[in-house]
Amino acid sequence: MSSDPTTPLDAAYDHHQIEPPRLQRWLDARVFHAEPDPAREPYCIILPPPNVTGALHMGHALNATLQDILVRYHRMRGYCVLWQPGIDHAGIATQTIVERQLAEEGTNRHELGRETFLERVWQWKEQSGGRIIEQLKRIGASCDWDRVRFTMDEPSSRAVREAFVRLWDEGLIYRGERLINWDPVSHTALSDLEVEYEERDGELWEFAYPVQDSDHEIVVATTRPETMLGDVAVAVHPDDERYRELIGARLRHPFFPEREIIVIADDAVDPEFGTGAVKITPAHDPTDFDIGHRHGLPMINILTLDATINENGGPFQGLDRYAAREEVKARLRELGLERGTEAIRHNVTVSQRSGAVVEPMISRQYFVRTAPLAEAAQKAVQDGQTDILPDSWIKTWNHFLDNIQDWCISRQLWWGHRIPVFYDIQEMERVIREHAAAKRERTEASIALEAGASPAYVLGVALRTLPDDAVRRFSRASTEDLAAQEPDRYIQEADVLDTWFSSALWPFSTLGWPEETQDLDYWYPTSTLITGFDILFFWVARMMMMGVHLMHDVPFRHVVLHAIVRDEHGEKMSKTKGNVIDPLELINDWGADALRFTLAAMTTLGRDISLDRKRIEGYRHFANKIWNACRFVLRSPEPERLNIDPVHPLNRWILSEIREVTQKTIERLDQYQFGAYAQGVYQLIWDRYCDWYIEGAKVLLQDPETADETAATLRVAMDALLRLLHPAMPYVTEELFAALHGDPERLLGLESFVDVDTLPSDEESIGAFGIVAEAIQAVRTIRGENNLPPNQRLSALYEAPEGSPLADPRWTGIIRQLARLDGWAPTTSEAAPAFSGTAAGATFQIWVPLEGLIDVASEIERLEKSLQQTRKELERTQKKLANPSFVERAPQEVVEEQRRRMAETQEILTRTEAQLERLRSLAG
Repeated sequence: MSSDPTTPLDAAYDHHQIEPPRLQRWLDARVFHAEPDPAREPYCIILPPPNVTGALHMGHALNATLQDILVRYHRMRGYCVLWQPGIDHAGIATQTIVERQLAEEGTNRHELGRETFLERVWQWKEQSGGRIIEQLKRIGASCDWDRVRFTMDEPSSRAVREAFVRLWDEGLIYRGERLINWDPVSHTALSDLEVEYEERDGELWEFAYPVQDSDHEIVVATTRPETMLGDVAVAVHPDDERYRELIGARLRHPFFPEREIIVIADDAVDPEFGTGAVKITPAHDPTDFDIGHRHGLPMINILTLDATINENGGPFQGLDRYAAREEVKARLRELGLERGTEAIRHNVTVSQRSGAVVEPMISRQYFVRTAPLAEAAQKAVQDGQTDILPDSWIKTWNHFLDNIQDWCISRQLWWGHRIPVFYDIQEMERVIREHAAAKRERTEASIALEAGASPAYVLGVALRTLPDDAVRRFSRASTEDLAAQEPDRYIQEADVLDTWFSSALWPFSTLGWPEETQDLDYWYPTSTLITGFDILFFWVARMMMMGVHLMHDVPFRHVVLHAIVRDEHGEKMSKTKGNVIDPLELINDWGADALRFTLAAMTTLGRDISLDRKRIEGYRHFANKIWNACRFVLRSPEPERLNIDPVHPLNRWILSEIREVTQKTIERLDQYQFGAYAQGVYQLIWDRYCDWYIEGAKVLLQDPETADETAATLRVAMDALLRLLHPAMPYVTEELFAALHGDPERLLGLESFVDVDTLPSDEESIGAFGIVAEAIQAVRTIRGENNLPPNQRLSALYEAPEGSPLADPRWTGIIRQLARLDGWAPTTSEAAPAFSGTAAGATFQIWVPLEGLIDVASEIERLEKSLQQTRKELERTQKKLANPSFVERAPQEVVEEQRRRMAETQEILTRTEAQLERLRSLAG
């Protein structure tokens, strides 16, 4: 409780005392709950579902803040708003965490079995998986928390099955043998978007392939010598004169005499790179895979699933890939085939989740045929059905979709949506027999069948050895669990779907699809998607493809891509650098409102944010500023009525300013100009309302003729300001709003913006105040230049044209009080005293008589000493920055600090010299 009986607000703003109870009040009142309302226009945002394994980081904080600003803004504008929250099941990441726990217990998932393992994962999810939801609530995210969804809940599972079956039936999902990214630690396939590229030290190693029946040889280079165990050709450019006569020649493989390495010509080879000859390993390199397909080359896989050499590696079988690399080099060296080595820096492909170096491998997986889907998604953007902001990303968007590869959607995991493909055992046995009969030989699958092996074992052999068209004959995609219905006939596919498959359905699966729900009809397409540019292709493109294809409409009208939050020096945050900023620490230190406002104020689409803790602390002071302003309002006399059409120009000025900023706020937030919105409201509250209006209002409150309308304007203005600020700073504004209206049950989050048509638009008052403020500032400048104490009362004279507000009695009392003047009178330049400080405005001249106020000689002496010290400081800084060794070796932030200091010192020097020149002229 407040110790001041005139106000319910404590003397000091304390976010610790405000935010937790205010959040609970919102949740208890279900302020954020939404139901379709045909009488209102819908507005819907889907929260990008954070991983169930995750904790709030600065990217989440920025994303949630920007979305919440839009959501709260649209609620206050009268829309029926749904902010749909949810969590992603994060297949690989979640399974890795639980498997790590099992390892600590001395067991593993295989010993537990699939069913028991999945029970453990669900148990972990229930115990630990909701952490990030609670953290999002702390930052003030006003999602409809009654609607939290999970990408593995039953409605999501139903949507996934339906989407898969539809795409399967349309031939847009297929099972095929292709080169995929294999994670040998997580033991699963990865899509191209789930890998990263790290620059590492490496070695370009050259060795020779002897030409059969010749003294010639061809030298090739590789960073992965172990892959030569799978080489089937050497490619050269068809126009390369060095190798023209060798095209078609056979080379001897040093470890496999029976294998012929053929020299082929292909335009993909760069004759200028290395030796101009490229070893071709179709089963372990994407470019080689394409060349192998063009030339009909065999594809020899040399790796097991844990990246050791398999039976195709001959004498190297059983070696880890890195041990095999060294052993191959040693053997080639012994055979005299080594031709050189070069240390290089090159990109290495690693798994985003496990960090393991990824191996390209031939594998049979499930794929989405993306080209037709991508074309439709691309056209939707081109036709303006969906906007992408900033629009500089559209070129990248088009390039990606123009060159999109089929999406590998199967993962060799247990946690996730199990692929809804069922294998008909009876049909499988018939297909196996027909295939063996057609080949006129016993196949591996037919042998297993004849031997009476279990259906699951036979299925595994069939899936590995039969052609895909044969497998499809006994494969059936279904939304029903056939294996549960007829366990003796059907076996379900063991693999699960890529996590991003369920996420791609998020905009409509969360609204009830495939059912035709009222939510889906009302809120789809959703309004705006705000997300980081880093998942534009992971997620946004896939949602567009799925939405356009399955819903026949785009999933959102606007896509807003925010940038990265970096540290205060502009460096990307990473655990390695030790510069990761925890948003929860910032919330504890300065409050959610201060963090939110900082992120909003620093957001300009297309620019990264360099987060400085001093900015957050500064906006914490801003919250305190408006807190104290509201306390002043509450301590002011209660007005007889809340007049919103006052007479005095100061009151009309502040309401006109609020009207203008309200209009600009609507324009800016409609255009996603978060930084401009925040800065505009900040300047209105801090500069105009707190620093100028309140100080002027104190004068008007002393006059019976203006006291009541001023007390009313103080409250009307504060009410409007709290509404404007609420989307960015919800906690403190909600608290102040309740205090202002004396009603703890009244919630600002359910109120609307002030109707601008009810506020005056008084250009005359705005112009008059501009002149008055400039005059007051001019007096303050003269005071500062002459080192006069701030509280010392002065007299001032002015010259201004007829009708100037400087002569208007409605303004003169305000000028006297705010400029600390005992006298304020008109004069002319001819009559003004010579020994005066002077300043000029656009329409006036001001003189402050200085006779008896300053000792000119002493002041000149003081400034001359100060000037000497300033020049020395400037010389030291300039000398340091002129030293190349300092500039090159010192940390960047140290150099920047010195440059900033030099600029400030130069400004002080210029100002001091001007003051000295003026005083010397006064001294005569």
